[in-house]
Amino acid sequence: MPRSSLTALLGLSLVLAHVGAAQAAAAGGPTFTGTQSSRARVGKRHGRNVNMTGRVVSDSELRTSPLPPPTGNIHVYSINYKEEIQTNIYNQDGSYSLEAAKEIAHAFRCRRTGEEHEIDPRLLTILSRVYDHFGDRPLELLSGYRFQRKTTSNHFHGTAADIRIPGVRPRDLRDFVHTLDTGGMGVGFYPRVGFIHVDVRPAPSYRWIDNSRSNPDAWDKQPPRGWKRRKLES
Repeated sequence: MPRSSLTALLGLSLVLAHVGAAQAAAAGGPTFTGTQSSRARVGKRHGRNVNMTGRVVSDSELRTSPLPPPTGNIHVYSINYKEEIQTNIYNQDGSYSLEAAKEIAHAFRCRRTGEEHEIDPRLLTILSRVYDHFGDRPLELLSGYRFQRKTTSNHFHGTAADIRIPGVRPRDLRDFVHTLDTGGMGVGFYPRVGFIHVDVRPAPSYRWIDNSRSNPDAWDKQPPRGWKRRKLES
């Protein structure tokens, strides 16, 4: 094949990989297109995590049968604040409890800034189902709300949680959460660190695996520029 044709094909693969990653980022989750080599090259050029692989979930993989109603019970232990809460997200009449929502928002507060944000009730419903399934074991919360520079993150919007459960393999936890997906969920598996990410989002659903080391102090997870100044002036 002429060198000009090879160059054109390589350039096209890089463009496809870049566009695919950009579209996934806009949707709130990672996915990849193109060859493995082009993914690695684009990752190196743009500082992306080349240890991550992800995909869109097909409709055939989603749950179609109705989910049983959860008890509403949630038992959360915050790794960052060494705090523990046990509450029920529902009132006696089945409506969402505002008092429980405030308590959970406090437990899920940003570990860097202490800022609080309402946690999406859909996410709390998922976490209650997880707690019901695995019995009386607290959900260890590694990251809930994050007041951060990357405002497209689901953590920034109070719709995501990074969790693990003592005595439960992260792979088993991930597999169970997959069974709860009726559409509009993101589930990430972090085997090297030992936790899963779960979020609620607009369809489609996403799945990904990240084999990199955890970097909780990455630039995009830092508070917005000028945050300290605003806090001092307030």
